[in-house]
Amino acid sequence: MSDTTNWSCSDDATIENAIRRGASRRDLLKLMLANGVAMAAAGTIFGRASEAVAATPVKGGALKAAAWSSSTADTLDPAKASLSTDYVRCCSFYNRLTFLDQTGVPQMELAESIESGDAKTWTIKLKKGVTFHNGKELSADDVIFSLKRHLDKATGSKVAAIASQMTGFKAVDKSTLEVTLANPNADLPTILSMHHFMIVADGTTDFSSGNGTGAFTCKQFTPGERSIGARNPNYFKGGPNVDSFEFFAIPDENARINALLSGDIHLAASINPRSVRLLDGKDGLALSTTTSGTYTDLNIRMDMAPGNVSDFVEGMKYLVNREQIVKSALRGFGVVGNDQPVSPANAYHNAALKPKSFDSDKAKFHFQKAGVLGQTIEVIASEAAGSSIDMAMIVQASAAQIGMKLDVKRVPSDGYWSNYWLKAPIHFGNINPRPTPDILFSLLYKSDAAWNESRFVSEKFDKMLVEARGSLDQAKRREMYNEMQVLVSEQAGTIIPAYISNVDAITAKLKGLQPNPLGGMMGYAFAEYVWLTA
Repeated sequence: MSDTTNWSCSDDATIENAIRRGASRRDLLKLMLANGVAMAAAGTIFGRASEAVAATPVKGGALKAAAWSSSTADTLDPAKASLSTDYVRCCSFYNRLTFLDQTGVPQMELAESIESGDAKTWTIKLKKGVTFHNGKELSADDVIFSLKRHLDKATGSKVAAIASQMTGFKAVDKSTLEVTLANPNADLPTILSMHHFMIVADGTTDFSSGNGTGAFTCKQFTPGERSIGARNPNYFKGGPNVDSFEFFAIPDENARINALLSGDIHLAASINPRSVRLLDGKDGLALSTTTSGTYTDLNIRMDMAPGNVSDFVEGMKYLVNREQIVKSALRGFGVVGNDQPVSPANAYHNAALKPKSFDSDKAKFHFQKAGVLGQTIEVIASEAAGSSIDMAMIVQASAAQIGMKLDVKRVPSDGYWSNYWLKAPIHFGNINPRPTPDILFSLLYKSDAAWNESRFVSEKFDKMLVEARGSLDQAKRREMYNEMQVLVSEQAGTIIPAYISNVDAITAKLKGLQPNPLGGMMGYAFAEYVWLTA
């Protein structure tokens, strides 16, 4: 006979309620033993109930979190958002038409539906009964105003280039609008999930109050210092769980970690893998890891020596020990990359495309063909491109073993992006996640792209980019994106050894934090979804 024969689901609920009231483990075991439950079974029931309680959102509490960057240019204007602190605040005070779930699939938020028969003209129906913090009801005019702002140069939108494809706007009725694109783009629902496309009230010129439809109302915002939000009692999604949310930056990483250790904050964002050891063995703390597509890449310009010789590029790809970079440079916080930008967090990632294996013999063979063995070749690295110096040291050591001389030049972070990135023959870059392959490819690999890091040029690639963008046939799109990833991996001069995990350190009291393809801190939207336990 089972030890739990007389223990029912309702009794499990009794234990869960007792845990929520603060009953100790000892008190709970006494309760179960008094009801005839054996010790082994009591331990199992306690564990099951504890897990259930941990997974159940709790209302109340004041959430405090610290990011790593801030500026006096911090803004509550979604179109101008540029730092993590901007993104977190915008996600707290505003909403988008769509948002990306954990799998990278767009879900409806302010929109009830977004549909198109040709990927060029899109009909957007809005959810009804949604109100801004000032009581104004959401309408099609608000959405049109918000989207059109990105087209006005005076706005200074960070996504003006992406928004420029929107050429026509029409309010069909109060809760329905049409958006017409210059050319078909099947990714519009995903594009609208980007942080910059938050919806603001029609006619807004002053953004200091953060008047949105979001989970929190803005009670304080001081650029470069902090913001404080209070739970929106009229929030259309029913949340958030916490009563208030305070957000600020602590640029110094050790200070950020110490603030978490002392209990001053519940979340310390973006911890460098090298600093994780400071948290080892500390009770009441945990790590939240998100591998969403951030990467540091080694760029070899193919229009300059020595990258203009294909065998040199090929040799470098065999010389990069991807597994060692993940293990040593990233301390295990990353996954091996296959030299193209669409990460495993993206639904279109080509998992069949295997990364080049580290092979010093093949590297030496190609270097000999390129005529570079014995030469000294400069590689530019900087702390500005995360972990690039550690990566460069690993590649340099491998090169030395085959008689290849790589001179790693460490340059200051200040001025790196304007003086070296895109300019030096061999240098490192650092790319943040983007929600679609089309955005990544258009930004970084299209022949005339401003950020084409290796000067990759392919007429076939450019043609496929346009075709895939406009297709509503998902199977066809996947096939084309798979082939484009192969083209980039094999022909471009960008080496992407790993997709880097973002690590946020949190108190064990913070629950509900989940990974998201838009980045750490739950794609910067964590405040709406997490909760605090006692």
